[in-house]
Amino acid sequence: MSHANAGVDQTPPPQLGKNPASKTVLVTGSAGFIGQNLLQALQGKEHLRVLRFERESTAQELQSALLAADVVFHLAGVNRPVDPGEFTTGNTGLTETICRILAELGRAPLIVMSSSIQAELDNPYGISKREAELALQKWARQQGGRAAVWRLKNVFGKWCRPNYNSVTATFCHNVAHGLPVQINDPLRELELIYIDDVIEGFCQELDAQLDQGELLFRSVAKSRRITLGELAGLIEGFRNSRHTLELPSFQDEFIQRLYATYLSHLDPSAFAYRLTQRSDARGSLAEFIKQPHFGQVFVSRTLPGVTRGNHFHHTKTEKFLVLEGEAVIRFRAITGDRVIEYKVNGREFQVVDIPPGYTHSIENVGSTELVTLFWASEIFDRQKPDVYFQNVLP
Repeated sequence: MSHANAGVDQTPPPQLGKNPASKTVLVTGSAGFIGQNLLQALQGKEHLRVLRFERESTAQELQSALLAADVVFHLAGVNRPVDPGEFTTGNTGLTETICRILAELGRAPLIVMSSSIQAELDNPYGISKREAELALQKWARQQGGRAAVWRLKNVFGKWCRPNYNSVTATFCHNVAHGLPVQINDPLRELELIYIDDVIEGFCQELDAQLDQGELLFRSVAKSRRITLGELAGLIEGFRNSRHTLELPSFQDEFIQRLYATYLSHLDPSAFAYRLTQRSDARGSLAEFIKQPHFGQVFVSRTLPGVTRGNHFHHTKTEKFLVLEGEAVIRFRAITGDRVIEYKVNGREFQVVDIPPGYTHSIENVGSTELVTLFWASEIFDRQKPDVYFQNVLP
């Protein structure tokens, strides 16, 4: 059998069963990678009673859950057993058991089963998944059931186990924990799909209209092809960003999702890290984030009576945001004499734009340290800094 606590309710809503839209949903393999993510999504939906079937559950618990279920998300399975024979019992066998119990109960709930693109291959895992699909197809035809089989590619995302069935999880875990990444063929390509896209597709099945006796094959449309070498390089870049402070562009949704996956593999003791702080007679300053298409963010502490700046840029632009303290930000066009002043403080969260062609400064006019957040439109380049010193005040 597979995977605990079948028949354990996830706090069903009041008057469950009296609302015509209410459904009872069973998730097998609910403790697994996809199962955990699906449970979180289902818990946010109204009028759903969610039952779980896990490795420690009993045959009686499975039967009780199947007796109640309107929808079965069959996610339980075996990926990397010690004994290859477990492929048959964990994948084909469990599916056949579910179909047999439903036939004996005379029930035909919608079954949504997670399968694999390896079902097209003749390896032990692929054969076991293909035979599970055939068992489900036979049940649908003979019992008038409805079924959707999702042939998944390489799924990545939070809560995926490293050193199991996801190279992405393994790479993220190893890099996050300072372990070596082993790649036999860096040019080997794989196709990745993201867990949230899988879960979105699964949740849409709750309202899908399938005919009795129908089994449909589905897949996640959104994917990314990438070589192992490229994948490892991106993940290593995420680790190095704590030192370089430079992040890749998150305009690419795949990069954004991969970065989130990497962070999910950090040990909780490694969530925090220190920035390099530079101090002088004026106070202190630390760079925070850099991104080629975004620029950079940095923060400073300035002592009372101290003025920073007195320079201008030809192209670079900036934004100043005072977080604590009192300050005066002054401007003067480098072609004129008029001085413009903005009084700012940490209570109002007022942003001041710094256009090119204006020499500018910020003075701490309060009695405490001035804390300011800065954004610059480009990363500072010592070879081409675009910084020209000129006092604002005559």
